[in-house]
Amino acid sequence: MTEDIHPYFRKKTPDELLEEIRESTMGKLKLYIGAAPGVGKTYKMLQDAHDLKREGIDVVIGYVETHNRSETEAQIGDLEQIPLMEIPYKGRIFYELNIEEIIRRSPEVVVVDELAHTNIRGSKNAKRYMDVDELLEAGIHVVSAVNIQHLESVHDIIQTLTGVTVRERVPDRFIQKADEVQLIDASPETLRKRLVDGKIYASEKIEQSLENFFTSTNLSALRELALREIADDVDERIERSSGALFDGPVGIHEKILVCVHYGTTSEKLIRRGYRMANRLNAELYILNVTDGPREAFSPIKEEKVKQWKELAEQFNAKFIIEEKNSRKPEVVIIDVAKRFFITQILLGQSARTRWEEIKKGSIVNAIMRKTSNIDIHIVADNRRN
Repeated sequence: MTEDIHPYFRKKTPDELLEEIRESTMGKLKLYIGAAPGVGKTYKMLQDAHDLKREGIDVVIGYVETHNRSETEAQIGDLEQIPLMEIPYKGRIFYELNIEEIIRRSPEVVVVDELAHTNIRGSKNAKRYMDVDELLEAGIHVVSAVNIQHLESVHDIIQTLTGVTVRERVPDRFIQKADEVQLIDASPETLRKRLVDGKIYASEKIEQSLENFFTSTNLSALRELALREIADDVDERIERSSGALFDGPVGIHEKILVCVHYGTTSEKLIRRGYRMANRLNAELYILNVTDGPREAFSPIKEEKVKQWKELAEQFNAKFIIEEKNSRKPEVVIIDVAKRFFITQILLGQSARTRWEEIKKGSIVNAIMRKTSNIDIHIVADNRRN
């Protein structure tokens, strides 16, 4: 007789145990994300550093870029600053984060500004986020800051929106490993006023910035990107941490699953799903449950799949072909819905004549019984009874 062992209580492999030990000794990363320069990321980091110090936490400044803003400079106060490393390059002296000195000093928390910064040639690491990685490996907690335009995944969007090519970028995987992400927000009107008041850039750069990067349209778009990034981050953390606590999606990000078969309403379903996704700013998934492997498809079925894939590409949706094997269609739908944390499912009414389970009215009930927090929509066909 075999014993069923719950995955939470199974014996862990040596590699898994070593990884757990490694993670427990690593420092934690807190990130402040803003839509644009001047929202107050550095100011807020320094404020929080003072709060930590008052609580008896050993906190130091590894690197802070004040951009000569008097309010930010004043906020440094009596915080200990680790001397920067001097690196000569092409007849000049450059100042970079002093990793070795920070590790030698071994504080509990270090403030490291300008996460996307590219280090000068001769530095130990090419990018500052690599320096931060090293500090985390040494068990030091890091608080850092970055603007949304420096994320690798939004590079093309930023270039299209603003016409600016952002050369200093941070991989999304680095952002995703942060233990805490905090949005520092300011309205486009507030940012433009700060710019005019000389609180962001020097006077000679104000007019050019107002007409280029700091237009109201650009700042609004950047703010929306930042808000979406934080919302997605919250959603992903909830999904990762929910585990066995929740039987279904618990985040705030809508995800729509359209189930298509070889009836007359499949394209209508996909378009309806797209319109819903577009209104809700949701991710769209298209699922086709098959009886056998793709290689066994008839030319008619293959042509249908081709049409669905083209629509999926047009609507920026993820197209999924799932083989039934020994499962019932509703079980396949449930499995896919749980895998992708789907929040809404669209089914076609005409599919009732093709699947016995749907004809008996069981598929919707089965999905509702075996999931939670998922809305189910039945889209009527155009035929009269």
